[in-house]
Amino acid sequence: MAEFLSQANLARVSREVRRPAYDRRTVDIGIVHFGPGAFHRVHQAWFVEKLLASDPRWGICAVSLRSTDLRDALVPQDGLYTLAALDGSTSYQVIGALKQTLVAPEDPETVLEQLCAPRTRVVTITVTEKGYCLGADGNLDMAHGDIRRDLRSPHSPTSLIGYLVEALKRRRANGIGPLTIVSCDNLVDNGTRLARAVQQLAEAGDRNLARWIEEKVAFPRTMVDSITPATTDALRDRVAEVLGMTDRWPVQREGFVQWVIEDRSAADIPDWASAGVIVTDDVEAYDRAKLRLLNGAHSSLAYLGLLAGHETVTQAMEDMDLAAFIATMMERDILPTLKAPRGLDLALYIQAILKRFHNPAIRHALAQIAWDGSQKLPFRLLGTLQDNLQAGRPIDRLCVPIAAWMHFVRRKAADGEQVVDPLARRLYDIGRSCQNRAAADLPMFLGLDTVFAPSLAGNEIFSSALARAYDGLAAGS
Repeated sequence: MAEFLSQANLARVSREVRRPAYDRRTVDIGIVHFGPGAFHRVHQAWFVEKLLASDPRWGICAVSLRSTDLRDALVPQDGLYTLAALDGSTSYQVIGALKQTLVAPEDPETVLEQLCAPRTRVVTITVTEKGYCLGADGNLDMAHGDIRRDLRSPHSPTSLIGYLVEALKRRRANGIGPLTIVSCDNLVDNGTRLARAVQQLAEAGDRNLARWIEEKVAFPRTMVDSITPATTDALRDRVAEVLGMTDRWPVQREGFVQWVIEDRSAADIPDWASAGVIVTDDVEAYDRAKLRLLNGAHSSLAYLGLLAGHETVTQAMEDMDLAAFIATMMERDILPTLKAPRGLDLALYIQAILKRFHNPAIRHALAQIAWDGSQKLPFRLLGTLQDNLQAGRPIDRLCVPIAAWMHFVRRKAADGEQVVDPLARRLYDIGRSCQNRAAADLPMFLGLDTVFAPSLAGNEIFSSALARAYDGLAAGS
């Protein structure tokens, strides 16, 4: 199909596709976003799209810190792209919120100009955890190559943190005013961690600037949620057929989408609530509910589903016994550890999660969810388990997915494969030494003190329940 999506061709897009409900010529840039990957385009940009019809001040300048791929795909399309929402039926929408796309290494000064423009009042971020250049202790890693370069040459930054510090330095010097800087990455306490990193880099060069940032700049915490499968050729073909023209880089997500932002700002910000964003003073409670109910259930489904021979979340949920186990664990073992934030009915939230897991339009591979188990399990399952231990509640069900992760490692190693995990080599060595018996295998796993705190590993109630779960799964595998 020779014709491509663009502003000039927008009027010819099929009528079954939603188009921007505003004149894009009236839109100004008010938000700079770092990391414009698929998730940003299905999530934050979609919320901004809803704002622009009533308030055109909030167009987005999208900044890539490395890759040129998005710029190369979307600049010829005037920043337009198609979002496919996969639910009971698939709906399509052309998003026009991206007004400019920049590649930072090619033109750092233009990036800084946009960050320092008086009309820019918000910065949003999805660069994944590694983009924050943090050390193992959660502080800014001053030995990181990008940070060392930014310390030597602050006026032409390399890292996200370097860009933010240099921009804030210029805004302060020119009397432009502070920014509201919104981390949308899946980091615990994301806003606080970002604020600390920015202040630490600023402190290394200018203590007065660091103090001004601490006093004036807002770093609200957030929680984001929507399953976002990668763009495939099949999606490109479907979108081309529906549009009646080619989109170089469409994106897709499930129908469900959620954004929770802490009620904290430095200056004028968008009316997020009018776009469906939850603005609250209790982001932590939302984050905890998602981490334990959604992510904890996801990981459990992955390890148990793989052990049972399933490949995707939907296939695993078609296993009635497994689906019932997951639902029971959420309702009886996880729910009692949570405090419902204002505006969220946790029982309804559980039902919504289970419905999402059943969505046949989303092909979410269990093997991908199983990645990085040594990092995820302490937050997704072990915290819940420890709370139940402390409260004297049963932990047998919660031990089953932990044991399933161990069998996942063991079986991969038996096949000569390493798991995708920061501890891949060590887990491979453990897996190769396993005998498929709790008495022999559990001490090796429980010796991973970055996964199992010594106080938990040495708890007899936990080790006994885990041994029963491990040997029970071994008998069935």
